[in-house]
Amino acid sequence: MEENRHSFFIRSNILLVIFSACLIAFIFLLHNAQIVNGSKYLAQASTQVPRSETVVSSRGIITDRNGKVLVTNREIYTITFDPSLVPTDSSLVPDNAALSRKRSVALAAYRLISLCRQYGVAWNDGLPVTSQPPFAYTISTTTDVQRSRLQGYLRDRGWSETAITANTSYPMMSDALKTMQDTTVNSLSANRLMTLMREDFGLPEDMSAGDARLVIGVLYELALRSLNENAVTIQYVFAEDVSVELISILTDGQFDGVVIGHKSERQYNTDYAAHILGRVGDIATREERDALNEPYNTAKAAGEDVSGIHYYQWDDKVGKDGVEKAFEDYLCGLDGRRLITTDRDGKITSELYSVEPQPGGTVALTIDIDFQAEVEQALATRIEEMIAADGIEDRGGAAVVLDISDSSVLAMATYPTYSQRTYKEDLAELSTNPGRPFVNRALSGTYSPGSTFKLCTAAAGMETGVITPTSTIYTKGRYTYFKDYQPACWIYRQYGGSHGSINVSQAIYHSCNYFFYDVGRQVGIDRLNEFVKGFGLGQPTGIELWEAKGIMASPEYSESQGLTWNPGDVLQIAIGHSSVYTPLQIANYAATVVRGGERYACHLLKDIISYDGNELLYSHEPELLDSVEMSPGTLAAIKKGTGDLVRTGGVASYFKSCVVSAGAKTGSVQMGDGQTNGVFICYAPFENPEIAVAIVIEKGNSGSALASAAVGILNAYFSGSGTAGAALIPEGELLP
Repeated sequence: MEENRHSFFIRSNILLVIFSACLIAFIFLLHNAQIVNGSKYLAQASTQVPRSETVVSSRGIITDRNGKVLVTNREIYTITFDPSLVPTDSSLVPDNAALSRKRSVALAAYRLISLCRQYGVAWNDGLPVTSQPPFAYTISTTTDVQRSRLQGYLRDRGWSETAITANTSYPMMSDALKTMQDTTVNSLSANRLMTLMREDFGLPEDMSAGDARLVIGVLYELALRSLNENAVTIQYVFAEDVSVELISILTDGQFDGVVIGHKSERQYNTDYAAHILGRVGDIATREERDALNEPYNTAKAAGEDVSGIHYYQWDDKVGKDGVEKAFEDYLCGLDGRRLITTDRDGKITSELYSVEPQPGGTVALTIDIDFQAEVEQALATRIEEMIAADGIEDRGGAAVVLDISDSSVLAMATYPTYSQRTYKEDLAELSTNPGRPFVNRALSGTYSPGSTFKLCTAAAGMETGVITPTSTIYTKGRYTYFKDYQPACWIYRQYGGSHGSINVSQAIYHSCNYFFYDVGRQVGIDRLNEFVKGFGLGQPTGIELWEAKGIMASPEYSESQGLTWNPGDVLQIAIGHSSVYTPLQIANYAATVVRGGERYACHLLKDIISYDGNELLYSHEPELLDSVEMSPGTLAAIKKGTGDLVRTGGVASYFKSCVVSAGAKTGSVQMGDGQTNGVFICYAPFENPEIAVAIVIEKGNSGSALASAAVGILNAYFSGSGTAGAALIPEGELLP
């Protein structure tokens, strides 16, 4: 009993000691907070600034068909200038608190600008006025958005009511401003505007005109944030992609008003497929923004839930071309909102997400980037060889490879090309390149198919009963059916001879113009063009990117152009002249022919998966667009002609090194400038075709001159040097 009381006493004393220690510590901390550092914490508490801000979502990534990441994002440092975090130095203008406040902000901005100039860091300045005196407007070279913002700013200040367009030389002064300025001059010159803005922003009198212009540019951007949403709505990012070194200096130097942040920026992991991938950029016009926001506005007007639809702000980065634009809806993600509190130094002391940002989805393309690289290299090599031989530097070309099973794009190359990774650094050089590297020739270039079109004429002739696979036509060299138009076959023009009596397979092999003149005339333009449409020439291919339609020659088209249609015009159409089509259309035409007449929509999109990988948002299904009647005999006759050309014809020497059997057809089209475009189509393997290839080279001399590039492409696909011809990794498996 005595021992129990003793133990209880000991435990009680221990608890008392612990309690006393805690009480002493609490009193010490309370004294430290309230007495020793009370004023400091009070100052911090009184300067904490709560605000709600948009959290920009990360853009979705883009991969090739095998999961290789082509486009992703990288985190970069940003500098935001927030005037609410600049303490007022009342000594600057002691008798005017408002002016003292303005001057404090202006000097803080000037200090930040001076540091950035010292380290060669560019900052965002959208004021369309030159940076140094004598000042002049740069309205004609700025975007619609920047012009709209200037217009809104001037109206808000009551200085001008002018609607500013690219053709505006000077905004006109408002009557109120002319009265205030005591002038009869109507135009608001750039120098006068700088004087007004300098006074409005409270800049010191002793600041040079050049320095004042730089500070005004920053303060102008900040002023836009107080206008309505038609000007700009999100916070002003002073500079982005800033080095760690500069961030350290800003942090250590306690620069007033500076907030260090971060954001994601597009990062391209390949130098290839630039025209396919595209790029992102700023919204340039009000029409562009309205189009982007149409789904949101339509849903909102209908009273529907809009929480899952992205609403575009003026400063959003959006897809401008290529895949980035085509799949914007999936890539953009959904922005979030957060409430943050910052201290007097601009450091975030707390944050609370009210809406979590949702990154964009993962877009998988049908291309194999390794195979794409080899196709680009094969095309570039052949064109550069031609340039080295004749010095013609303004030639270009395109090559397209399609999967015959569903017309998915395995590779689509244009030359000259560029790298999205070094686009900004190379812009000046690219802009002066005579080969026009920004032109996506595979989709926007239009070319006559030349003799590659003869497969269409052959199919039309056999399916309409004009000829059979075994019937022959005696060719005479010059076609004399029409009295006023008598074109000749190439063999007659070169040697004065003819191909004699030949069937359709032999006509394809020899590329006999006479044979196809006669078949085309008998089929007639209306029936012939039914096959042209069925094969997809001059028709939308279904590709998700922008494409040219091409021109299918016809009496109706001639009439629309104010031209007279003559019966003999069908002769040139029958051998692939007069009409123009894109390389993608020509490739899908080749695929449709060897597929037996079924035309599928071309596509670049394989599937889309949610950012967390939990949901399949889209998976492509083959889409049958049209079907052309082609009997087995028709297909066999066409394939025999194309196969013989590869085995023993004019391109046989090139195909000796090909690792797979193939069929092919050449085309040559004389241009008005005396040059000849080369066109080449092929497919492989011969018996059970898997891929179709189309190559066009401007000023390529002849179709056969393109055969070496075609063999290089086929070998790259079927030899296993790339991954395109190899077995694909099953979905869900890890890449090696």
